[in-house]
Amino acid sequence: MALSLSTPAVISPLLHNHKHELFHPTRFTFQVSPLSRTRASARSPHLTINCSSTKSSANAKDLVNVYMPTFECGMNKLKSLIAAAFILVQISSPLPLDGWQIGPISPAKAVLYSPDTKVPRTGELALRRAIPANSSMKTIQTTLEDISYLLRIPQRKPYGSMEGNVKKALKIAKDEKDAILASIPADSKEQAKTIYASLIDGKVGLQTLLQCIKDQDPDKVSVGLASSLDTVAELELLQAPGLSFLLPEQYLKYPRLTGRGIVEFTVEKVDGSTFSPEAGGESRKTAKIQEDFCDEFQVVIDGYSAPLTAGNFAKLVVDGAYNGAKLNTVNQAVLSEDGHDKNSGFSVPLEIKPSGQFEPLYRTTLDVQDGELPVLPLSVYGAVAMAHSEVSEEYSAPYQFFFYLYDKRNSGLGGLSFDEGQFSVFGYTTTGREILSQIKTGDVIQSAKLVEGQDRLVLPNESI
Repeated sequence: MALSLSTPAVISPLLHNHKHELFHPTRFTFQVSPLSRTRASARSPHLTINCSSTKSSANAKDLVNVYMPTFECGMNKLKSLIAAAFILVQISSPLPLDGWQIGPISPAKAVLYSPDTKVPRTGELALRRAIPANSSMKTIQTTLEDISYLLRIPQRKPYGSMEGNVKKALKIAKDEKDAILASIPADSKEQAKTIYASLIDGKVGLQTLLQCIKDQDPDKVSVGLASSLDTVAELELLQAPGLSFLLPEQYLKYPRLTGRGIVEFTVEKVDGSTFSPEAGGESRKTAKIQEDFCDEFQVVIDGYSAPLTAGNFAKLVVDGAYNGAKLNTVNQAVLSEDGHDKNSGFSVPLEIKPSGQFEPLYRTTLDVQDGELPVLPLSVYGAVAMAHSEVSEEYSAPYQFFFYLYDKRNSGLGGLSFDEGQFSVFGYTTTGREILSQIKTGDVIQSAKLVEGQDRLVLPNESI
């Protein structure tokens, strides 16, 4: 490595081997000389600077004597700056340079190391990806979702790439129409045909989205894209009337949800305060939260990815187990009471479906550091999950659940929660999220109702 100075000099620094865990033993040896590029060896544990003049005349020596104190001061500052720079570089991006003696560096923590980890950041996106639809519909969905990333590019947006994505989705939708409709049950066929026509030529369909892109209006593109993806999700839900996998025989005695369900919560403040009003609204003492996919105040409980966990929760809701339950706020969560006095619910095994897998894993957590990610991530504001059993972390609590208040500032480098892959996530708050941050310890669930999905709730006669 070579640097150029106005005065010919040779610099040989050695960075001290700091014993802090963030620093790895590292040797830096280099020369600064306009005449030589040969790397010098460094043996002393300090930074040394040797300077020599190219002239031997008395005048030159006198000049050196006059300016030497200033020069030495400047070089001391340069020494400190060089050392600090290499420390910062080594911390932020370890230098794998040939010939340099660099200590062992621990393996990168996989997805936590990458800030570009493509984990769903909204409940709607996570739930859409969790639908077990056929491959053609999933290709259309993925192609359209890529546009949302392109829209984030500031200034000159790549409208040409967006146009190409929509045209690709349109081609698949037209070429694979018969195969896609054939995968939908007979009793939903007519509904599917209507939705499919709106996807292609409807007011909020792909043709309209294509025109918005040609007009280069990012706001209209964003609205049109959201509408198209909602339509895609409607079709995918019609393709998935039940579970796409068989449950292990030992778990067939648990309640299970074989699709999606909507749960509506009414939360009441008990300290006399009110929930903050919505735009143009009035302060109120109670607030409603729902769990599902697209209507107002909704959150989804998802049996496609967590059938046992969602099924147990849905049964508790139907039994009225959460009516009057107190809530607690802890760290980044709104937690229900433990339910010891309720004596209801099943201690369901921990249930997490890894991304790219066909069925959930049971009684085991995911190793996020090795790249394992769940289909339903915890790292979404408003995620709904069961707490751990007090007996074993291989099981979920039979009654206690929580809303997760994800905060990127308290997450890993990839934007993932440090608890990612450790809990059975089974749903998301998709609207009404603003209520969650206003809930305080002592507030009460006035009522919890399963307003949709009872036909998908299977209640076995056998008891555990």
